Parts: sequence; C-alpha cells; structure tokens
Amino acid sequence: MRKIYLHVLMLFLGVLGAHGQVKIKSNPSDTSNYQSRKLKIDEINLVSAYYQQTGNNSAVTGGIGTEKLTDFANTIDLQLSKFNKAGNKNTFLFELGVDHYTSASSDKIDPSTISSASMADTRVYPSLNWTHSNEKTGNAFGFTGSFSTEYDYQSLGAGFNLTRLSKDKNTQFDLKLQAFLDTWKVILPIELRSAASLGNGHESKSEGSSPRNSFSASFSLSQVINQKLQAQLIVEPAYQKGLLATKYQRDYFTDGSLRAETLPDQRYKLPIAARLNYFAADQVIIRTYYRYFMDNWGIRAHTAEIEVPVKLTSFISLSPFYRYNKQTGTRYFAPYSQHDPSAQYFTSDYDLSTLNSDFYGAGIRLAPPHGVFGWQHLNMLELRYGHYSRSTGLVSNIITLNLKVK
Repeated sequence: MRKIYLHVLMLFLGVLGAHGQVKIKSNPSDTSNYQSRKLKIDEINLVSAYYQQTGNNSAVTGGIGTEKLTDFANTIDLQLSKFNKAGNKNTFLFELGVDHYTSASSDKIDPSTISSASMADTRVYPSLNWTHSNEKTGNAFGFTGSFSTEYDYQSLGAGFNLTRLSKDKNTQFDLKLQAFLDTWKVILPIELRSAASLGNGHESKSEGSSPRNSFSASFSLSQVINQKLQAQLIVEPAYQKGLLATKYQRDYFTDGSLRAETLPDQRYKLPIAARLNYFAADQVIIRTYYRYFMDNWGIRAHTAEIEVPVKLTSFISLSPFYRYNKQTGTRYFAPYSQHDPSAQYFTSDYDLSTLNSDFYGAGIRLAPPHGVFGWQHLNMLELRYGHYSRSTGLVSNIITLNLKVK
C-alpha cells in the first residue's frame, strides 16, 4: 500500500542526489607511494524523511475511498575504505533502512476488524556494497547484496556496478545490474477468501505465497562538453516476472461482480533519460532532466525536471526544483465498477491510470568549513521539502533531513 509513497520518495531522493550527478572524476594524485592502510571511516550519512498523503481513489476498495497514509523513513549508511599497496581503493558501503507506515486504506482489506495487521507495518532493509577502484585511472567495479522484509513480503537482492573513464577523464561509462527475488504473501479481500484461509484469525491467514522476481540494468554515459556544460544519457531496461498484481486490491465490474486485481505475470519496462547540467556562474547551476518511459502494459510517460542550486554564501545554498509528469495509463485500468466482466486482466489502481502530476519544493544546504553548529565532523546538513499533487486528486508532502559526518 505504499507504492505512491515509494514512488514520490524515489523522485525526492533523486532530486536530493542530483548534486552528485554527471560528475566526471578529476585527475587523481600520484599513487606510486601508496602503502596498504587500515580500514578507515570515510563518512556517515543519516537521512530521515516524513511523508504524508491524502486522496480518494484507494485501490483496496476498487478505486474509491481514502488513500490517507503516513510514513516515517530512516536510513544510515556507513562508508569505509582501505588502500592496498598498488594504490587501489576498496570501498565498503553499509546501509540500514527502517521505515514505519500507517495506511487507512490497508485497513479496508477486512473492514470487519477494528485494526488489521496491514494497517501499520515496519520495513527493514539492510544492504552492503563493495567497490574496488583504481585511483589512477578512475575505473571501478563492485557488488551489492541487500535484504528487505515487512508484513507481506521478503526480498533478496544482488547487484553489480562497473565504471570506466576515458584517458582524459571527460567521458564516463557506468553499468549497473540488479536482481531482486521477492516472495509475497497472497492476501485477498475478506469476501474473496477461502474457508480454509479464514480460520479464526481472518487476515492473519493468507492464501499462501507467490514469487515476484525483478531484473534491471542501467547504462549511463556522461560527457564533459566544456567547462560549463555536462551531459548524461541513461537507459534502464527492466523485466519482472511472477505475481505482479496486488491481490488484496478489489475490482468491481459492470455486472456488479467483484474480483481480486489480476495483471499479467510479466512486465517489460524501458525508461530512457537525459541530464544536462549548465554551470551558469560560480554561484548558479541549472540542472535539467527528461525521461521517457514505456512498458508492455501500454503505459507511456514523459517526465521533465529542473533544479537550480544557488550559492547564497560560500557554505549555504538554496535549491528550488520542479518536476512534471504526464502518463498514459495501462489498457487494463478502469475506474470503480466499470470493468468489463469478460476482461482477462483488470486493475483500478490509479497509479496505473492516465494522469498528470506536479512535484515542487526546495532545499537548503549548509556546509560550513568548520562544521555545522561548530562541530567539525558534521560537515553537511540539508533540509528539503516537496509537495506532490496529481490530476486524480492525490496530494502529498514530504520533508527530508540529511546529515553527513566525516
């Protein structure tokens, strides 16, 4: 029930991380005298986000009803590194995320209960990345392992990353491969459950479990065009197979019948994106982004974004941003009580409908030379706020605090 939240959070963190996008590595210092060093802490990042949304198109109740949801997410990542005698760097990045949500619409899976197990839940998701880099050439490769668990699913993830730079360091190629092997509990709306699954615990019983596997790749090419202009092209194909429908979401038909959401068990996605960063002045950067998205369910989407970080002083910057999205929905979508009884696949999830959305806000970043609030090790604090609204009536707000300790 947190698909909308996760989508907005990814957009927000994408904006938050834009400060490091399309950054070609500069020539490193001579590493001929490097000696093997002990593992040391490079930096610690702490991110806390609070998200709140309202709307009246809950997929749990067939496209009508409250979408009220809150989520409090926290992540901490610890980056450590060690040089070997050849001057190559081994970087270890450990990340632990914990977030807790409450959802009024999830409680409608079984309306007869005062509070169901899925009304509130906590997700825990640790991950570990190891990257081996050549400080002289800038080339690198690494591997990632991850795990995530909450009430109705568990996920195991693995990834590979590769970076290659040209000799003049003006061109950079990045490759990322990811795989997620998920297991869902198949939870149906109360009125569609079998007698065996009901038992005495209602929603505590499921119809068993089903797999959902996701595989994705990311190819990006970054280029320094001149001192003021940098560009990046990104292609991110993805493939999913397994239970892709959320079975506790209801669909109502024109003949008055009711069924659980049913979608194809395979999905291909192809986002193609471009970034263009222009350094207008020492104090102003114009960051632009465009993405086209398509999949085999019939969804087509255009996304455009602009962010303009402005340095107010040598250590304070303000970053207003705006993102617009226009989506053509899947052929399987229909509003409440408008599905054809002969349809093979059907959903009333407005995330998959035709819509327009706006996402705007601003962030302020503090990075004083002697540390934030005089604490030298706390070298960066960033506070960001974003407001999201879309044509279906959903509205959300998110505020994020990012602290960096070095």
